[in-house]
Amino acid sequence: MMKFADDTYLIIPALNSHTRDDEVKHVKSWAAANNLQLNCSKSHEIVFRSRRLRGKADQPAPPCPNIERVDTLTVLGVEVNSSLTATDHVSRLLASCSSLLYALRVLRSHGLPDQSLKDVFHATVIGKLMYCAPAWHGFCSASDYVRLDSFLRRCVKLGYAGQLATVTDMFSEADDALFHSVQYNQAHVLHSFLPDRPQTVCSLRARSHNKALICKTSDLNERNFLVRVIYKDCY
Repeated sequence: MMKFADDTYLIIPALNSHTRDDEVKHVKSWAAANNLQLNCSKSHEIVFRSRRLRGKADQPAPPCPNIERVDTLTVLGVEVNSSLTATDHVSRLLASCSSLLYALRVLRSHGLPDQSLKDVFHATVIGKLMYCAPAWHGFCSASDYVRLDSFLRRCVKLGYAGQLATVTDMFSEADDALFHSVQYNQAHVLHSFLPDRPQTVCSLRARSHNKALICKTSDLNERNFLVRVIYKDCY
């Protein structure tokens, strides 16, 4: 179970899927004991399935009683779908950023100077695009990157920004900044997931970090932020 402010996420692996009802009952009991109430109408269930199992006869268990099963779920502002791709999040992100462009047009029509307009663009549009980027951009497909780059080129053409880096470069910089914060801040919540590399007498090629490599066992690992930055520049 993970708790974020007033949001709670109950994660149950496939092997324990038969315990879902009991787990929900435990959450209800905990809420009642703390003078709270679980609102099932605002609760949702999502099932993630491996790519190799999709479309096969093995079907997930029926939904929990009084809780709707959905294909997409918003987790801390990031749209997560049952296929574990970023397509839905990118679509929602581009729609929201397009609405911000309308606000920028209004500001321009009211005489906001060009430099101030660019400052507002970076604070709003770029800030929204980069929100939690290390967590979700690994799940983007090639077409998602093309859509994001196309939107940024449109913004440059409209005069809201000067020359912008590609979205791939922007995401890479965000990865490096977060990794630097994790690597040198022992109080960071992710620091414990990056153990130091064991001492060795062998003469190994120099790396950009002293962290132990994490085993990559599936395509899903390749999309994980920690695995992605650990193996960056190692080849």
